[in-house]
Amino acid sequence: MVSKKESARSLALSVLVEVFDKGAYSNIALQQALSQAELSDKDKGLVTELVYGSLSRKITLEWYLAHFIEDREKLDSWVYYLLMLSLYQMCYLDKIPNHAVVNEAVELAKRGKGTDKFVNALLRKILATDLPNPDTIKRKNKRYSVLYSLPVWLVTRLIEEYGEERAEAIFASLLVRNKASVRVTDSSYFENLQVSLDAKPSAISPVGLVKDHGHFAGTDYFQQGLLTIQDESSQLVAPTLDLQGDEQVLDACAAPGGKTCHMASYLTSGQVTALDLYDHKLRLIEENAQRLGLTDRVRTQKLDAMQVAETFGPDRFDKILVDAPCSGIGLIRRKPDIRYNKETQDFASLQAVQLQILDSVCQSLKKGGIMTYSTCTIIAKENQEVLRAFLETHPNFEQVPLHHSQKELMVDGCLLITPEQFLTDGFFIGQVKRIS
Repeated sequence: MVSKKESARSLALSVLVEVFDKGAYSNIALQQALSQAELSDKDKGLVTELVYGSLSRKITLEWYLAHFIEDREKLDSWVYYLLMLSLYQMCYLDKIPNHAVVNEAVELAKRGKGTDKFVNALLRKILATDLPNPDTIKRKNKRYSVLYSLPVWLVTRLIEEYGEERAEAIFASLLVRNKASVRVTDSSYFENLQVSLDAKPSAISPVGLVKDHGHFAGTDYFQQGLLTIQDESSQLVAPTLDLQGDEQVLDACAAPGGKTCHMASYLTSGQVTALDLYDHKLRLIEENAQRLGLTDRVRTQKLDAMQVAETFGPDRFDKILVDAPCSGIGLIRRKPDIRYNKETQDFASLQAVQLQILDSVCQSLKKGGIMTYSTCTIIAKENQEVLRAFLETHPNFEQVPLHHSQKELMVDGCLLITPEQFLTDGFFIGQVKRIS
Protein backbone atom coordinates (compact mmCIF):
# COMPACT_ATOMS: atom_id res chain seq x y z
CA MET A 1 0.00 0.00 0.00
CA VAL A 2 1.30 3.44 -0.94
CA SER A 3 2.01 5.92 1.85
CA LYS A 4 0.20 9.20 1.31
CA LYS A 5 3.42 11.08 2.04
CA GLU A 6 5.46 9.41 -0.69
CA SER A 7 7.34 11.59 -3.17
CA ALA A 8 6.57 11.45 -6.89
CA ARG A 9 9.62 9.24 -7.60
CA SER A 10 8.89 6.96 -4.67
CA LEU A 11 5.33 6.51 -5.89
CA ALA A 12 6.52 5.82 -9.44
CA LEU A 13 8.90 3.18 -8.09
CA SER A 14 6.07 1.53 -6.13
CA VAL A 15 3.95 1.33 -9.31
CA LEU A 16 6.83 -0.19 -11.31
CA VAL A 17 7.26 -2.87 -8.62
CA GLU A 18 3.53 -3.66 -8.88
CA VAL A 19 3.74 -3.95 -12.67
CA PHE A 20 7.01 -5.87 -13.03
CA ASP A 21 6.90 -8.11 -9.95
CA LYS A 22 3.17 -8.63 -9.43
CA GLY A 23 1.87 -8.50 -13.01
CA ALA A 24 -0.39 -5.48 -12.39
CA TYR A 25 -1.71 -3.54 -15.39
CA SER A 26 0.16 -0.23 -15.56
CA ASN A 27 -2.90 1.96 -16.13
CA ILE A 28 -4.82 0.41 -13.22
CA ALA A 29 -1.85 0.34 -10.81
CA LEU A 30 -1.03 3.97 -11.64
CA GLN A 31 -4.63 5.12 -11.24
CA GLN A 32 -4.95 3.40 -7.85
CA ALA A 33 -1.63 4.82 -6.61
CA LEU A 34 -2.47 8.38 -7.68
CA SER A 35 -5.93 8.23 -6.09
CA GLN A 36 -4.39 7.29 -2.71
CA ALA A 37 -1.52 9.79 -2.79
CA GLU A 38 -1.49 13.36 -1.50
CA LEU A 39 0.42 14.94 -4.38
CA SER A 40 0.01 18.15 -6.36
CA ASP A 41 -1.27 17.90 -9.94
CA LYS A 42 2.26 18.69 -11.13
CA ASP A 43 3.72 15.82 -9.10
CA LYS A 44 0.97 13.47 -10.30
CA GLY A 45 1.96 14.43 -13.84
CA LEU A 46 5.57 13.58 -13.02
CA VAL A 47 4.57 10.17 -11.61
CA THR A 48 2.64 9.41 -14.82
CA GLU A 49 5.60 10.50 -16.96
CA LEU A 50 8.05 8.40 -14.93
CA VAL A 51 5.92 5.25 -14.96
CA TYR A 52 4.90 5.32 -18.62
CA GLY A 53 8.32 6.57 -19.73
CA SER A 54 10.23 3.87 -17.86
CA LEU A 55 7.84 1.19 -19.16
CA SER A 56 8.01 2.47 -22.75
CA ARG A 57 11.84 2.51 -22.71
CA LYS A 58 12.39 -0.58 -20.55
CA ILE A 59 14.38 -2.68 -23.06
CA THR A 60 16.57 0.31 -24.00
CA LEU A 61 17.22 1.15 -20.34
CA GLU A 62 18.04 -2.49 -19.53
CA TRP A 63 20.53 -2.60 -22.40
CA TYR A 64 22.29 0.51 -21.10
CA LEU A 65 22.33 -0.81 -17.51
CA ALA A 66 23.77 -4.16 -18.63
CA HIS A 67 26.99 -2.28 -19.49
CA PHE A 68 27.33 -1.09 -15.88
CA ILE A 69 25.85 -3.92 -13.77
CA GLU A 70 27.78 -7.19 -13.74
CA ASP A 71 25.04 -9.41 -12.35
CA ARG A 72 21.49 -8.12 -12.24
CA GLU A 73 20.35 -11.20 -10.33
CA LYS A 74 22.38 -10.12 -7.27
CA LEU A 75 20.30 -6.93 -6.96
CA ASP A 76 16.95 -6.73 -5.23
CA SER A 77 14.37 -6.08 -7.95
CA TRP A 78 13.30 -2.72 -6.48
CA VAL A 79 16.90 -1.50 -6.60
CA TYR A 80 17.13 -2.40 -10.28
CA TYR A 81 13.85 -0.59 -11.01
CA LEU A 82 15.16 2.44 -9.09
CA LEU A 83 18.23 2.50 -11.35
CA MET A 84 16.02 2.13 -14.42
CA LEU A 85 13.77 4.97 -13.24
CA SER A 86 16.78 7.20 -12.58
CA LEU A 87 18.40 6.42 -15.93
CA TYR A 88 15.12 7.24 -17.70
CA GLN A 89 15.17 10.72 -16.15
CA MET A 90 18.84 11.24 -17.00
CA CYS A 91 18.37 10.17 -20.64
CA TYR A 92 14.93 11.53 -21.55
CA LEU A 93 13.83 14.32 -19.17
CA ASP A 94 15.70 17.53 -19.87
CA LYS A 95 14.02 19.65 -17.19
CA ILE A 96 15.29 17.58 -14.25
CA PRO A 97 18.98 18.22 -13.34
CA ASN A 98 21.05 15.05 -13.11
CA HIS A 99 22.28 15.89 -9.58
CA ALA A 100 18.63 16.05 -8.43
CA VAL A 101 17.94 12.65 -10.00
CA VAL A 102 20.96 11.12 -8.22
CA ASN A 103 20.15 12.73 -4.86
CA GLU A 104 16.54 11.53 -4.95
CA ALA A 105 17.62 8.01 -5.96
CA VAL A 106 20.13 7.88 -3.09
CA GLU A 107 17.42 8.93 -0.63
CA LEU A 108 15.06 6.23 -1.93
CA ALA A 109 17.87 3.65 -1.78
CA LYS A 110 18.27 4.16 1.97
CA ARG A 111 15.45 1.69 2.56
CA GLY A 112 18.08 -1.03 1.94
CA LYS A 113 21.25 -1.37 4.05
CA GLY A 114 24.22 0.07 2.16
CA THR A 115 22.17 0.32 -1.04
CA ASP A 116 22.42 4.12 -1.12
CA LYS A 117 26.21 3.98 -1.57
CA PHE A 118 25.90 1.45 -4.41
CA VAL A 119 23.20 3.49 -6.20
CA ASN A 120 25.18 6.72 -5.78
CA ALA A 121 28.38 5.18 -7.17
CA LEU A 122 26.66 3.50 -10.11
CA LEU A 123 24.67 6.56 -11.21
CA ARG A 124 27.73 8.80 -10.94
CA LYS A 125 29.71 6.29 -13.00
CA ILE A 126 27.01 6.41 -15.70
CA LEU A 127 27.08 10.22 -15.70
CA ALA A 128 30.87 10.22 -16.09
CA THR A 129 30.75 7.86 -19.08
CA ASP A 130 29.34 8.10 -22.60
CA LEU A 131 26.39 5.71 -22.89
CA PRO A 132 26.85 2.87 -25.40
CA ASN A 133 25.24 3.44 -28.81
CA PRO A 134 22.52 0.93 -29.88
CA ASP A 135 23.39 1.67 -33.53
CA THR A 136 26.50 -0.47 -33.03
CA ILE A 137 24.39 -3.63 -32.53
CA LYS A 138 25.04 -5.79 -35.59
CA ARG A 139 21.91 -8.01 -35.57
CA LYS A 140 19.22 -5.85 -37.21
CA ASN A 141 16.19 -7.05 -35.27
CA LYS A 142 18.11 -6.87 -31.97
CA ARG A 143 19.15 -3.32 -32.86
CA TYR A 144 15.54 -2.28 -33.53
CA SER A 145 14.50 -4.02 -30.32
CA VAL A 146 16.91 -1.93 -28.23
CA LEU A 147 16.36 1.33 -30.14
CA TYR A 148 12.57 1.19 -29.86
CA SER A 149 12.21 -0.95 -26.73
CA LEU A 150 10.20 -3.72 -28.37
CA PRO A 151 10.75 -7.47 -27.90
CA VAL A 152 12.64 -9.10 -30.78
CA TRP A 153 9.72 -11.40 -31.63
CA LEU A 154 7.42 -8.39 -32.17
CA VAL A 155 10.04 -6.55 -34.23
CA THR A 156 10.40 -9.67 -36.39
CA ARG A 157 6.63 -10.07 -36.76
CA LEU A 158 5.95 -6.49 -37.77
CA ILE A 159 8.81 -6.45 -40.30
CA GLU A 160 7.41 -9.67 -41.82
CA GLU A 161 3.93 -8.13 -42.08
CA TYR A 162 4.70 -4.55 -43.10
CA GLY A 163 8.21 -4.51 -44.54
CA GLU A 164 11.19 -2.92 -42.82
CA GLU A 165 10.54 0.74 -43.68
CA ARG A 166 6.91 0.84 -42.56
CA ALA A 167 7.61 -1.38 -39.56
CA GLU A 168 10.27 1.05 -38.35
CA ALA A 169 7.80 3.92 -38.72
CA ILE A 170 5.37 1.91 -36.55
CA PHE A 171 8.13 1.25 -33.97
CA ALA A 172 8.99 4.95 -33.76
CA SER A 173 5.34 6.00 -33.48
CA LEU A 174 4.84 3.80 -30.42
CA LEU A 175 7.25 6.03 -28.47
CA VAL A 176 5.16 9.15 -29.20
CA ARG A 177 2.86 9.90 -26.24
CA ASN A 178 -0.76 9.16 -27.11
CA LYS A 179 -3.19 11.99 -27.74
CA ALA A 180 -6.29 12.67 -25.68
CA SER A 181 -9.33 11.97 -27.83
CA VAL A 182 -13.09 12.15 -27.35
CA ARG A 183 -16.26 11.39 -29.28
CA VAL A 184 -18.76 14.25 -29.40
CA THR A 185 -22.19 12.73 -28.72
CA ASP A 186 -24.28 15.56 -30.20
CA SER A 187 -22.92 16.92 -33.49
CA SER A 188 -24.72 20.25 -33.03
CA TYR A 189 -22.24 21.01 -30.21
CA PHE A 190 -19.15 19.97 -32.19
CA GLU A 191 -17.80 23.40 -33.14
CA ASN A 192 -18.57 24.94 -29.74
CA LEU A 193 -16.78 22.09 -27.96
CA GLN A 194 -13.83 22.30 -30.34
CA VAL A 195 -13.34 25.99 -29.50
CA SER A 196 -14.07 25.64 -25.79
CA LEU A 197 -11.68 22.71 -25.35
CA ASP A 198 -9.05 24.15 -27.71
CA ALA A 199 -9.12 20.83 -29.55
CA LYS A 200 -8.70 19.79 -33.20
CA PRO A 201 -11.09 17.69 -35.31
CA SER A 202 -9.96 14.08 -35.76
CA ALA A 203 -8.45 13.29 -39.15
CA ILE A 204 -10.32 9.97 -39.33
CA SER A 205 -13.53 10.31 -37.26
CA PRO A 206 -16.17 12.96 -38.09
CA VAL A 207 -17.29 12.97 -34.44
CA GLY A 208 -13.82 12.99 -32.85
CA LEU A 209 -11.89 15.80 -31.16
CA VAL A 210 -8.23 15.48 -30.17
CA LYS A 211 -5.58 17.30 -28.15
CA ASP A 212 -1.92 16.47 -27.57
CA HIS A 213 -2.81 16.09 -23.90
CA GLY A 214 -5.77 16.96 -21.70
CA HIS A 215 -8.08 15.65 -19.02
CA PHE A 216 -11.42 15.57 -20.84
CA ALA A 217 -13.06 13.45 -18.13
CA GLY A 218 -12.65 16.33 -15.67
CA THR A 219 -14.83 18.71 -17.72
CA ASP A 220 -18.50 19.59 -17.22
CA TYR A 221 -19.08 18.53 -20.83
CA PHE A 222 -18.09 14.97 -19.89
CA GLN A 223 -20.40 14.95 -16.85
CA GLN A 224 -23.24 16.29 -19.01
CA GLY A 225 -22.72 13.50 -21.54
CA LEU A 226 -21.83 15.86 -24.42
CA LEU A 227 -18.60 13.96 -24.97
CA THR A 228 -17.15 10.60 -24.02
CA ILE A 229 -13.60 9.27 -23.92
CA GLN A 230 -12.98 7.09 -26.97
CA ASP A 231 -10.00 6.69 -29.28
CA GLU A 232 -10.49 7.96 -32.83
CA SER A 233 -9.98 4.53 -34.40
CA SER A 234 -12.56 2.95 -32.08
CA GLN A 235 -15.08 5.63 -33.16
CA LEU A 236 -15.11 4.10 -36.66
CA VAL A 237 -16.75 0.85 -35.53
CA ALA A 238 -20.40 1.74 -34.78
CA PRO A 239 -21.02 3.61 -38.07
CA THR A 240 -20.13 0.45 -40.08
CA LEU A 241 -23.34 -1.18 -38.80
CA ASP A 242 -25.47 1.48 -40.57
CA LEU A 243 -28.04 1.49 -37.76
CA GLN A 244 -31.48 2.85 -38.70
CA GLY A 245 -32.97 3.04 -35.19
CA ASP A 246 -35.22 0.04 -34.65
CA GLU A 247 -32.71 -2.82 -34.68
CA GLN A 248 -31.98 -5.43 -32.06
CA VAL A 249 -28.18 -5.27 -31.73
CA LEU A 250 -25.75 -7.58 -29.94
CA ASP A 251 -22.44 -6.33 -28.57
CA ALA A 252 -20.82 -9.67 -27.83
CA CYS A 253 -17.68 -8.46 -25.97
CA ALA A 254 -18.88 -5.09 -24.76
CA ALA A 255 -16.92 -3.71 -21.79
CA PRO A 256 -16.19 -0.94 -20.99
CA GLY A 257 -19.07 0.14 -23.22
CA GLY A 258 -17.71 2.86 -25.50
CA LYS A 259 -18.89 1.12 -28.67
CA THR A 260 -22.08 -0.11 -26.97
CA CYS A 261 -23.09 3.48 -26.24
CA HIS A 262 -22.04 4.69 -29.68
CA MET A 263 -24.31 2.07 -31.28
CA ALA A 264 -27.14 2.86 -28.84
CA SER A 265 -26.94 6.55 -29.79
CA TYR A 266 -28.23 5.65 -33.28
CA LEU A 267 -31.26 3.76 -31.91
CA THR A 268 -34.80 4.97 -31.23
CA SER A 269 -37.01 1.94 -30.58
CA GLY A 270 -34.15 -0.57 -30.85
CA GLN A 271 -31.88 -1.95 -28.16
CA VAL A 272 -28.26 -3.07 -27.69
CA THR A 273 -27.73 -6.22 -25.64
CA ALA A 274 -24.23 -5.86 -24.16
CA LEU A 275 -22.41 -8.95 -22.89
CA ASP A 276 -19.44 -9.41 -20.62
CA LEU A 277 -18.11 -12.11 -18.30
CA TYR A 278 -17.58 -9.90 -15.24
CA ASP A 279 -19.99 -7.97 -13.03
CA HIS A 280 -17.64 -5.02 -12.50
CA LYS A 281 -17.25 -4.63 -16.26
CA LEU A 282 -21.00 -4.75 -16.78
CA ARG A 283 -21.29 -1.96 -14.20
CA LEU A 284 -18.88 0.12 -16.29
CA ILE A 285 -21.15 -0.29 -19.32
CA GLU A 286 -24.20 0.68 -17.24
CA GLU A 287 -22.43 3.75 -15.82
CA ASN A 288 -21.41 4.82 -19.33
CA ALA A 289 -24.97 4.40 -20.62
CA GLN A 290 -26.43 6.31 -17.68
CA ARG A 291 -24.09 9.29 -18.08
CA LEU A 292 -24.94 9.47 -21.79
CA GLY A 293 -28.70 9.12 -21.24
CA LEU A 294 -28.91 5.76 -23.03
CA THR A 295 -30.11 3.38 -20.30
CA ASP A 296 -33.40 2.69 -22.11
CA ARG A 297 -31.47 1.47 -25.16
CA VAL A 298 -28.79 -0.64 -23.44
CA ARG A 299 -29.37 -3.96 -21.67
CA THR A 300 -26.44 -5.74 -20.03
CA GLN A 301 -26.14 -9.49 -19.52
CA LYS A 302 -23.44 -11.59 -17.89
CA LEU A 303 -22.54 -14.15 -20.54
CA ASP A 304 -19.58 -15.70 -22.33
CA ALA A 305 -19.78 -14.72 -26.01
CA MET A 306 -19.14 -18.36 -26.92
CA GLN A 307 -22.56 -19.22 -25.42
CA VAL A 308 -24.59 -16.77 -27.52
CA ALA A 309 -26.07 -19.38 -29.87
CA GLU A 310 -27.34 -21.66 -27.11
CA THR A 311 -28.60 -18.73 -25.01
CA PHE A 312 -30.38 -16.61 -27.63
CA GLY A 313 -31.12 -19.16 -30.35
CA PRO A 314 -31.31 -18.48 -34.10
CA ASP A 315 -32.46 -15.33 -35.93
CA ARG A 316 -32.47 -13.07 -32.87
CA PHE A 317 -30.38 -10.01 -33.83
CA ASP A 318 -30.39 -7.64 -36.81
CA LYS A 319 -26.83 -6.47 -36.27
CA ILE A 320 -23.92 -7.86 -34.24
CA LEU A 321 -20.61 -6.42 -33.11
CA VAL A 322 -17.78 -8.74 -32.09
CA ASP A 323 -15.02 -6.53 -30.67
CA ALA A 324 -12.93 -9.59 -30.03
CA PRO A 325 -10.38 -10.39 -27.32
CA CYS A 326 -6.98 -9.92 -28.96
CA SER A 327 -3.29 -9.35 -28.30
CA GLY A 328 -3.83 -5.59 -27.97
CA ILE A 329 -0.71 -4.82 -30.01
CA GLY A 330 -2.42 -1.68 -31.33
CA LEU A 331 -2.68 -0.26 -27.80
CA ILE A 332 1.05 -0.33 -26.95
CA ARG A 333 1.38 3.45 -27.01
CA ARG A 334 -1.36 3.76 -24.38
CA LYS A 335 -0.54 0.61 -22.41
CA PRO A 336 3.23 0.15 -22.78
CA ASP A 337 3.46 -2.99 -20.64
CA ILE A 338 1.52 -4.94 -23.32
CA ARG A 339 4.75 -5.33 -25.29
CA TYR A 340 6.34 -7.34 -22.46
CA ASN A 341 3.36 -9.62 -21.78
CA LYS A 342 2.89 -11.33 -25.15
CA GLU A 343 4.52 -14.29 -26.84
CA THR A 344 4.36 -15.24 -30.49
CA GLN A 345 2.26 -18.32 -29.83
CA ASP A 346 -0.51 -16.07 -28.47
CA PHE A 347 -1.63 -15.30 -32.02
CA ALA A 348 -2.60 -18.88 -32.87
CA SER A 349 -4.51 -19.44 -29.62
CA LEU A 350 -6.19 -16.04 -29.87
CA GLN A 351 -7.30 -16.80 -33.43
CA ALA A 352 -8.94 -19.99 -32.18
CA VAL A 353 -10.88 -18.02 -29.54
CA GLN A 354 -11.85 -15.32 -32.04
CA LEU A 355 -13.22 -17.92 -34.47
CA GLN A 356 -15.12 -19.72 -31.71
CA ILE A 357 -16.84 -16.47 -30.74
CA LEU A 358 -17.73 -15.63 -34.35
CA ASP A 359 -19.05 -19.16 -34.90
CA SER A 360 -21.31 -18.88 -31.86
CA VAL A 361 -22.71 -15.37 -32.36
CA CYS A 362 -23.29 -15.69 -36.12
CA GLN A 363 -25.95 -18.34 -35.43
CA SER A 364 -28.11 -15.71 -33.73
CA LEU A 365 -27.93 -13.25 -36.64
CA LYS A 366 -31.01 -12.88 -38.83
CA LYS A 367 -30.85 -13.52 -42.58
CA GLY A 368 -29.70 -10.30 -44.26
CA GLY A 369 -28.14 -9.14 -40.98
CA ILE A 370 -24.59 -7.82 -40.75
CA MET A 371 -21.82 -8.60 -38.29
CA THR A 372 -18.84 -6.31 -37.69
CA TYR A 373 -15.62 -7.85 -36.38
CA SER A 374 -13.07 -5.52 -34.78
CA THR A 375 -9.84 -5.78 -32.81
CA CYS A 376 -7.24 -3.43 -31.34
CA THR A 377 -4.38 -5.30 -32.98
CA ILE A 378 -2.52 -4.90 -36.28
CA ILE A 379 -1.51 -8.55 -36.72
CA ALA A 380 -3.10 -10.23 -39.78
CA LYS A 381 -3.43 -13.58 -37.99
CA GLU A 382 -5.99 -11.95 -35.67
CA ASN A 383 -7.60 -9.83 -38.38
CA GLN A 384 -7.80 -10.60 -42.11
CA GLU A 385 -6.92 -14.27 -41.55
CA VAL A 386 -9.74 -14.63 -39.01
CA LEU A 387 -12.30 -13.22 -41.46
CA ARG A 388 -10.99 -15.46 -44.26
CA ALA A 389 -11.14 -18.54 -42.04
CA PHE A 390 -14.67 -17.65 -40.91
CA LEU A 391 -15.93 -17.19 -44.48
CA GLU A 392 -14.36 -20.49 -45.58
CA THR A 393 -16.35 -22.40 -42.97
CA HIS A 394 -19.57 -20.32 -43.25
CA PRO A 395 -20.71 -20.31 -46.91
CA ASN A 396 -23.97 -18.61 -45.85
CA PHE A 397 -21.98 -15.40 -45.20
CA GLU A 398 -20.21 -12.98 -47.54
CA GLN A 399 -17.79 -10.14 -46.87
CA VAL A 400 -19.11 -6.56 -46.96
CA PRO A 401 -16.40 -4.17 -48.25
CA LEU A 402 -15.84 -1.19 -45.92
CA HIS A 403 -14.91 2.30 -47.12
CA HIS A 404 -13.26 5.39 -45.63
CA SER A 405 -12.40 8.85 -46.93
CA GLN A 406 -8.76 8.15 -45.95
CA LYS A 407 -8.10 5.57 -48.66
CA GLU A 408 -4.91 4.25 -47.04
CA LEU A 409 -7.03 2.74 -44.26
CA MET A 410 -8.81 0.41 -46.71
CA VAL A 411 -7.04 -2.98 -46.86
CA ASP A 412 -8.57 -6.22 -48.25
CA GLY A 413 -12.07 -4.71 -48.03
CA CYS A 414 -11.50 -3.93 -44.34
CA LEU A 415 -10.31 -0.91 -42.37
CA LEU A 416 -6.81 -1.27 -40.91
CA ILE A 417 -5.38 1.65 -38.95
CA THR A 418 -1.74 1.34 -37.93
CA PRO A 419 -0.34 3.56 -35.13
CA GLU A 420 2.03 5.64 -37.28
CA GLN A 421 -0.61 6.82 -39.78
CA PHE A 422 -2.58 9.23 -37.59
CA LEU A 423 -0.97 8.55 -34.17
CA THR A 424 -4.09 6.70 -33.00
CA ASP A 425 -4.48 3.24 -31.53
CA GLY A 426 -3.85 0.46 -34.02
CA PHE A 427 -7.22 -0.99 -35.03
CA PHE A 428 -8.93 -3.39 -37.44
CA ILE A 429 -12.56 -3.51 -38.64
CA GLY A 430 -14.08 -6.06 -41.01
CA GLN A 431 -17.66 -6.99 -41.83
CA VAL A 432 -19.73 -9.91 -43.09
CA LYS A 433 -23.39 -10.37 -44.07
CA ARG A 434 -25.61 -13.43 -43.70
CA ILE A 435 -26.98 -14.18 -47.16
CA SER A 436 -28.91 -17.42 -46.51
